Amino acid sequence: MRTPKIVFIGAGSMSFGTPTFRDIFTSPKMKGATLSLVDIDPENLERMYGLAVKLNEHTGWGLTIEKTGDRREVLPGADFVINSLAIERCELWKQDFNVPKKYGVRHCLGENGGPGALFFTMRTFPVIMDIVRDMEELCPNAWFLNFSNPETRIILGVNMYSSIKCIGLCHGIFMAQHDIEKILGREPESIDVFGAGMNHFQWILSIRDKETGEDLYPEFREKEKAFDPSFMPYSRKLFRFFGLYPTCSDDHLGEYQAYGYEAGEHGYDFDWDAQDRVRMKREIAALVSGEKEIDEWLVPSGEQAIEVVTGIFFNDRKNIPSAIVYNDGALSQLPDDVAVELPITVDGDGVHKRVVRSMPDGVIGLMNQQVSAQRLSIRAAAQGSKELALQALLCDPVIQSTDAAVKIVEELFERNRQYIRKCV
Repeated sequence: MRTPKIVFIGAGSMSFGTPTFRDIFTSPKMKGATLSLVDIDPENLERMYGLAVKLNEHTGWGLTIEKTGDRREVLPGADFVINSLAIERCELWKQDFNVPKKYGVRHCLGENGGPGALFFTMRTFPVIMDIVRDMEELCPNAWFLNFSNPETRIILGVNMYSSIKCIGLCHGIFMAQHDIEKILGREPESIDVFGAGMNHFQWILSIRDKETGEDLYPEFREKEKAFDPSFMPYSRKLFRFFGLYPTCSDDHLGEYQAYGYEAGEHGYDFDWDAQDRVRMKREIAALVSGEKEIDEWLVPSGEQAIEVVTGIFFNDRKNIPSAIVYNDGALSQLPDDVAVELPITVDGDGVHKRVVRSMPDGVIGLMNQQVSAQRLSIRAAAQGSKELALQALLCDPVIQSTDAAVKIVEELFERNRQYIRKCV
């Protein structure tokens, strides 16, 4: 029986590598598969390769495991390409956050909306297109499963400039579910939620008891009023304004509004990130050496990539709570040519999007503010164009000053110049 071949680009990423490994080595359908690990950082690649080999030996899954710094060596025959690459993630992200603040822009995170999203896109999308062009040549029928941010823009861009089948995956919907369960006072995974919108900018349309199907939104509305006011205050403020609970955290949500800085202007916690990477390195070393018990660690992660892989490859029909896809009518109140995030079903025929025909006008209005900025940012990244980058920023609701926009584009374009290039 044929088994799937997965090429994992950016496999040195511990944040996405360890969850992916957990899911591979707890899914019996993955026995005998081929896992090709790709990363340009030899140290990170070797670390994750060592972990994969250890897990393979421990489980007896019988995978063929490869490692390389050159994706073209392993792309032929691939069924799925999982991408989690990031370019100097934290160092450049700091610039994306601090440079706009220098020019008076008030923003809260600087990754998926505002100037940060623009320059994440400008430097990341050309590399994504290099991968996609290689896929068109070497594995044209493979699926591209993306974890890299900003997901809405990347999935839009791949659909604009390639015929490669692609979706983005994110755990934001589960973060919102956890928040709702906390407010309701319910046990984890005791409810089902259904959300639609954009990545990190979904709106929960339905909350139901997982066993009985009871509509829990009325109860949630009542309990939210009296819940600890320090918990997710910005998300709950927008919930009260617009009537639907948003995903997936105050700071991610705040990236998309002019007033989003009210969610906090602290930015990403880079010190925590550095400490967490040290922790993960130690944990991986302990797993490989046998110091840490593998069976206690090896549990499903909750991420959806391997669910998508097994669902499509084995025609094992599965409902995926949330994925970033090209709209094309799925969320009918937004333009066809944008990327949206909503539930999908996967099977041997591929991806089937759940159609969402009605959302409140106010919520649609907030998302429509993103459309031109996202389209223009992809065109700017595809053409390596400073002029289009400025237009994209001037269309972004986070920007309140033309002078600031010009200065931000000039400075961040220069700081990212080595990564910006025409790629289509």
